[in-house]
Amino acid sequence: MGLNVIMMGPPGAGKGTQAGRFARERGLLKISTGDILREAIKEKNPTALAAQAQMDRGGLVDDAMIIAIVAERLGRPDARPGFVLDGFPRTVAQARALDELMARTANSPLIVIDVAVPEQELVRRLGSRRICRGCGANADGVAATSCGCGGELIQRTDDDQSVVRERLKIYQTSTKPVLEYYRERPTFRVVNGAQPPERVAHELDTMIDDAASAMSGERAR
Repeated sequence: MGLNVIMMGPPGAGKGTQAGRFARERGLLKISTGDILREAIKEKNPTALAAQAQMDRGGLVDDAMIIAIVAERLGRPDARPGFVLDGFPRTVAQARALDELMARTANSPLIVIDVAVPEQELVRRLGSRRICRGCGANADGVAATSCGCGGELIQRTDDDQSVVRERLKIYQTSTKPVLEYYRERPTFRVVNGAQPPERVAHELDTMIDDAASAMSGERAR
């Protein structure tokens, strides 16, 4: 049975960074809907270009499109040992579709982590975040001008302050209900994402291991 994790949290919470780190350290597949969409945009896919326009306005991409993208990706062989989802699900409809997919594949229960950060800190972080024009990696702070790969660091279109506040508003109305959908599950955990990244990582690892152990105990009964 695989170790399957959903990393939740508002824009700027650091969930992408933690998802990538955890996936690398545990040998799991990290699936980011943002990365999948950006790749399709580079290929000039018309639907992906329409999705980009919606994201640039701070909106969310259509549920049906995202569900199809994730379902196809989870169906590949490299997802069988387990995965870490970053940026999905963002709506209750997406969460229900994921439950149906997991039920069909008879996979392990989902461990859901909410990376919680106060709104004021999120606005500060997103205002200073830069992304590499070359590899797409995120970088914090305005002092740096280039990425480790040599690419130029630029501000993401959707990190403009007015767009940031719109994204947080959408998170509150559309994505936060997903947390309520998962909250009563025994595999749901909340980590304080306002702490230093290494402290967040330590607590997150402990929470996931604890949830996985609890699941193993339930299956052994």
